[in-house]
Amino acid sequence: MTSLPSSVLVVGSGGREHALVRALLASPARPRVLCAPGNAGIAQDAACFPVAADDVPGLVALARREQAAFVVVGPEVALSLGLVNALAQAGIPAYGPKADGARLEASKIYTKEILLKYGIPTAAAAFFDDAAAAIAYVRARPAPIVVKADGLAAGKGVVVAATHAEAEAAVRTLLALHPASQISNLKSQILIEDCLTGEETSILVVVSGRDYVILPTSQDHKRIGDGDTGPNTGGMGTYSPAEVVTPALLEQIDREIVRPSVDAIAAEGIDFRGTLFIGIMLTPAGPSVLEYNTRFGDPETQVVLPRLENDLLALLWAAATGHLRGIMLKIRPEHAICVVIAAQGYPDAYPKGDVITFPPPQSGVTFIHAGTTKNTAGEIVTNGGRVLGVTALGPTLRQAAASAYAACDALQCVSKYFRRDIGARQLTRR
Repeated sequence: MTSLPSSVLVVGSGGREHALVRALLASPARPRVLCAPGNAGIAQDAACFPVAADDVPGLVALARREQAAFVVVGPEVALSLGLVNALAQAGIPAYGPKADGARLEASKIYTKEILLKYGIPTAAAAFFDDAAAAIAYVRARPAPIVVKADGLAAGKGVVVAATHAEAEAAVRTLLALHPASQISNLKSQILIEDCLTGEETSILVVVSGRDYVILPTSQDHKRIGDGDTGPNTGGMGTYSPAEVVTPALLEQIDREIVRPSVDAIAAEGIDFRGTLFIGIMLTPAGPSVLEYNTRFGDPETQVVLPRLENDLLALLWAAATGHLRGIMLKIRPEHAICVVIAAQGYPDAYPKGDVITFPPPQSGVTFIHAGTTKNTAGEIVTNGGRVLGVTALGPTLRQAAASAYAACDALQCVSKYFRRDIGARQLTRR
């Protein structure tokens, strides 16, 4: 493997990118780390540049001007728009799939077709661009039933409908979203699939062609409310390891899902070099794929990276340059938890500009910034629906959770909201 790059540009502005920036800064190679566009927290750790994540020409120009030797792409939109393709044309190595690989996230229908074609476990489904036909299908299937917008929808394109009436409303709403318009001129489509039951787990896989390594397991909490109630969000918290994924079950997931997925993507002619995030439902009949994402998960990244002993820069560089084979992961034994602090009202309308007052530093607790910025007075204020990720490490999940929630309670912000039960399923099971 070639020597590690001396400068790295991270693209994005969320909690995932802040976690990546911090992990890259911890590399023994001591790289110069840049970020575009970043947020108020990232700006405390790295130089930030006001170039939007969907500005492909602007990002390529920035990488050239700042002599970035490596680019780590965070958000799915940048990948879908072909940022990695454009960087490759400019001779700049990047971590993240090209547009053909990013389509696995940009189109849920494309992913479902691959899952069905290669016999990878997944729910029965059908695709529609016509509301009347979709509603007729819904009425013929048992409830609950899942309705998904085909394209990127910022975590809001999935409705788990408890009743047929709710599913019919979702059909009309999601067909009107046109979520794929940013990356194509395709007619709006939806995917309707049977609802799988069980516990979910997130499997993050660093892929380089047909080579891959599986990162530590985690379990996300998508619903806005305690007890997994209310609408889906981009993620309200997560923990690692997910002990429901026993070593034997992880071997089964590897054998039945991860290896077949990596091979299927390669068989489709895609040279995938990046993170394959596989959302899995652990059903009574066995693990089944809910979705593919083609980047690090958020907030999963905030608990997975702190448990990784490997040099993240070396790992991502190996994947991007085709030298991943033979690399073994070293995982810290500690438990990690991330509690997302959101603005009251998320995932619908929410305020911006509320001042955040942070508590004194606490050992083992890190505030990862997502939707933050600075006001004219230089104060850190809210600037998004998911504002912060409060990440804590501990010898047990219970101790990590106690530390994280103490920090959440101590933080002051008039519009703060967070779930009180992140990790409760595992703690109750024990």
